[in-house]
Amino acid sequence: MSSAVLDQTKRTDWVIDPTHSLVEFSVKHLMITTVKGRFGAVRGTVSLDAGAPSESAASVTIDAGSIDTRTEQRDQHLRSPDFLDVERFPTIDFRSTGVVGPVATPGDRFKLTGQLTIRGVTREVVLEAIYEGRGTDPWGGQRASFAATTSIDRRDYGLLWNQALETGGVLVGNEVKISIELQATLAIDVG
Repeated sequence: MSSAVLDQTKRTDWVIDPTHSLVEFSVKHLMITTVKGRFGAVRGTVSLDAGAPSESAASVTIDAGSIDTRTEQRDQHLRSPDFLDVERFPTIDFRSTGVVGPVATPGDRFKLTGQLTIRGVTREVVLEAIYEGRGTDPWGGQRASFAATTSIDRRDYGLLWNQALETGGVLVGNEVKISIELQATLAIDVG
């Protein structure tokens, strides 16, 4: 059996590797340009059950203050009470509630449903996810990789600040597209 295929008879628990994981977002600016940003601090766990994917789970916590759009003035505004209000709400959290589809062979696509909490507001989201594969690192550790995408309406989470434009429309779009790349290290191999 290839090391990239998950053992169908075992549940495996993984710890997200923050140095090899990335949570990015994009949103329209002035209704014409897409601005992208990322969160530099992400941590969490993933439990995989290749034989019973519905028993798999994920728990992810993002340091909201680690937001980075490559413009410090904009980042400060995004950390302020106008947006993320990181003083009162220092983390963004995701807790899965369901998995539909296979999670065993590289390229497997699945839906991951869960509760996303931003600014103390929790809403259900569905991520379109893919299992990228599993391999051994140079130190003998096992690693697995996943990618996922979703989009949210920022207003659903109390992110209401905006500014009307003289030409019509608004300064900041409401749809936020989210892209996630996670690499995790094997923590527990439960037989």
